[in-house]
Amino acid sequence: MFLRNDLGFEQAGGTAALSFGRALVPAHEVSWYDKVRGQLARVDWVPDLGSQIGSLTWWRGAATCTALIAATCYLSPGFHTTIIGATPAALGGSEWDEARAQSIAPLAWGADTGHRMAATALVVPLAETPERPRIELTATLGSGDNFAGVLQRSGVVKDDANVVARLVSGAVALGDIKPGTQIAMTLGRHASKSAPRPLEQLAFRARFDLNLSVARSGDSLRLERHPIAIDHTPLRIEGLVGSSLYRSARAAGAPAKIVEGYIKALATRLSIGRDVGSDDRFDIIVERQRAATGETELGNLLFAGLDQGHKKVQLMKWTDGQWYEANGQTERRGFMGMPVNGRISSNFGMRMHPILHYTRMHKGIDIACHYGSPVYAVMDGTIAYAGHKGGYGNYIAIKNGNIGTGYGHLSRIAVRGGAHVARGQLIGYSGNSGLSTGPHLHFETYRNGQAVNPRGFSFAAIAQLSGAALRKFKAEVASLLAVRPSK
Repeated sequence: MFLRNDLGFEQAGGTAALSFGRALVPAHEVSWYDKVRGQLARVDWVPDLGSQIGSLTWWRGAATCTALIAATCYLSPGFHTTIIGATPAALGGSEWDEARAQSIAPLAWGADTGHRMAATALVVPLAETPERPRIELTATLGSGDNFAGVLQRSGVVKDDANVVARLVSGAVALGDIKPGTQIAMTLGRHASKSAPRPLEQLAFRARFDLNLSVARSGDSLRLERHPIAIDHTPLRIEGLVGSSLYRSARAAGAPAKIVEGYIKALATRLSIGRDVGSDDRFDIIVERQRAATGETELGNLLFAGLDQGHKKVQLMKWTDGQWYEANGQTERRGFMGMPVNGRISSNFGMRMHPILHYTRMHKGIDIACHYGSPVYAVMDGTIAYAGHKGGYGNYIAIKNGNIGTGYGHLSRIAVRGGAHVARGQLIGYSGNSGLSTGPHLHFETYRNGQAVNPRGFSFAAIAQLSGAALRKFKAEVASLLAVRPSK
């Protein structure tokens, strides 16, 4: 269909316009009735009486409301007149029984749901309540629990529990069974009403590499061992040090205790905060057991390595508990690399005091670190002092013969005076106590009562493996380095 405007024809100047398509149909004349209905439909008879108060629209709405109220009062029977409604007839007979069966009412009134069928001749009353032929149970061995006692609490007869405990103890020491071990049991049918249920079978994991089961054969119980194949290939984890050695090793999958042991091992050879760079690569090898059933257990740290490009630190723990280098040499140091993980912010010697603003002797080194970082003893000794000490704040002094060490500005002290501590033991936490401008540890060393530079003070005893022990050690190092890193 074309519109007139599409062809450029318009009606103008009294000239008739051309048209195409259907002819125009003249409109019918509207009757007076339709006109009145339309006008009434456009009138708002119920306007909002809360708005336009006093206007014509408002008065029209008020008149409508008054008319409706008057009509209601006129047509009502009165406030004192009762309106009688139709009441259905009461149910009776079968209709009442049907309604009562489907109604919701107290049982005391005889309510029920649906129909109930009467018993037929095929229904025979029970002489006694039937019992389950077997009962399956699961017990959990708690910390400090007695193995036989756990079985008895679960319903096993005392004699059967003692027999099972004796059989299991022949395969594995009862004290070696880990707390939390799940014990699956099956109890059989009662021999009589007064007799307890006998133990039919029992199974649990006694060790990581051993499952045990006990089954009844006739009147006796027999133990069966089910060994589990174990793969003892160690776990090797490598990666970049990045911004934090600890966080990078944890992100690579090493457990927290393993990472802590790894850092302590490296600290016997270098300073973690000063000597370890972000481009260095860590190398951690850990004991691992993988069972054929899918479980994995990690053990002790075996190897601690650090590749710094120009040199490599490779340490392996040997049978005497010492960390040996790959060439079979160990250095038993009197000091760890650093007592806290951080960086040296102020060296030993004369300096301008940051608070007192005059030059004086700085008897130690300042190690910048996070507030609350753990502080470890750098040598064996006795706590000569532990408490507040003037500008040092919270201070710990450790003495061993003519050598002493001091730790200042601590936030918390974890040892007491007179106690003996070992090298690497936690003694406190770094802080900002005393005359301090920020969280750090003040660390100092003394020889014969005179302060010496901690960075230049060290003593060591060199030990070297030889002969068959050295050959065995190097073979073990080679086997560990042959392990492929995990992905």
